[in-house]
Amino acid sequence: MNSHDTRKLSAALPPEEEAALLETIARWIDKDVRPVVIEHDHGDIWPEAIVKQMAEFGLFGAVISPEYGGLGLPAVTYAKIVSMISSYWMAVTGIFNSHLMLAVAIERFGTEEQKREWLPRLASGEIRGGLALTEPNAGTDLQAIRTTAVRDGDDYVINGTKTWISNGIHGSCFALLVKTDPSADPRYKGMSLFIAPKGEGFSVGKKFDKLGYKSIDSAELQFDDYRIPAANLIGGVEGQGFFQATGGLELGRINVAARGVGLAEGSLRLATEYAQVRESMGKPIAEHQAIQLKLGEMVTRARAARLLTFDAAEAYDRGERCDMEAGMAKYFASEAAVRNSEEAMRIFGGYAYSKEFEIERYYRDALLMCIGEGTNEMQRIIISKQWVKRNPA
Repeated sequence: MNSHDTRKLSAALPPEEEAALLETIARWIDKDVRPVVIEHDHGDIWPEAIVKQMAEFGLFGAVISPEYGGLGLPAVTYAKIVSMISSYWMAVTGIFNSHLMLAVAIERFGTEEQKREWLPRLASGEIRGGLALTEPNAGTDLQAIRTTAVRDGDDYVINGTKTWISNGIHGSCFALLVKTDPSADPRYKGMSLFIAPKGEGFSVGKKFDKLGYKSIDSAELQFDDYRIPAANLIGGVEGQGFFQATGGLELGRINVAARGVGLAEGSLRLATEYAQVRESMGKPIAEHQAIQLKLGEMVTRARAARLLTFDAAEAYDRGERCDMEAGMAKYFASEAAVRNSEEAMRIFGGYAYSKEFEIERYYRDALLMCIGEGTNEMQRIIISKQWVKRNPA
């Protein structure tokens, strides 16, 4: 861990408490989420009522310490919640996960004053936000960002553009990565992370029209002489932003892995149900060997994804470095989501192309998991490097 990291470890919930929490989430999904998914997804409608309910459940403070008003959930329980919701509607989990990346940055790296000022309002959902890292010319290579912050008295003046920012329209505050020293060498030493609430000089550009991942807004953020107090510099010291921004990626990748698990399991559920009611040649297609082979692979793939994800979450909860485990989980689970959704499409046959059936949404949503939180190509490189480092010749 970085010396400025104040991450607190989370103990496992007692089994009965976790079971009660998951049962509450399951009832909510059945009663309030499932009936509105198709309408919101097809219309790309921001789910205001669902967001309000998630705030009431405390999901916007899921991993924030109880000391600051959060639930203080361990990563394992958090992953179970995310996978459960994602098995019915993946997009809404992004609304509170992106928000929690801001909160994690403040709690792990912020000053005590910053934690007490911001975390309780983030935990309650009074303030909802996200992570503003990506730029038009800087995605995986974060060190290539061009947004700058220049010190001016007790403030910083920020100029630049961020893109593909989740919660960009409906969020009100973001962890904003900038260059405070553009000439620094190596580049990461010139990067800083700010708590950036919307205000004068901070505007929202275009909303992206996406293939999937509907109902959560992904937008461009523009900063034109945006003035922010120096007190909003996370940790109070310039040059720490790169490590602060990437410090939460382990949890972010566990979240994406959990979403992949949900998509893989949801695709399996829909395919299993359909295969038992759709008949061909006088019997349910689930009795045909070709379909049985697909289902056998799908259930195994979903199970393996779940176990890898919980393995990474357990390592995170123990306070261990787990970039390899989180990368493995994210890589495998997201690919499992793509493969299972595709196989489910094949099982549904022609009906898979009808928007009256839900499986097409899983297919549209799944590929994003292979791209977001670091591409799967990058995950494999991270996994390989960590594996070799842990196993010297």
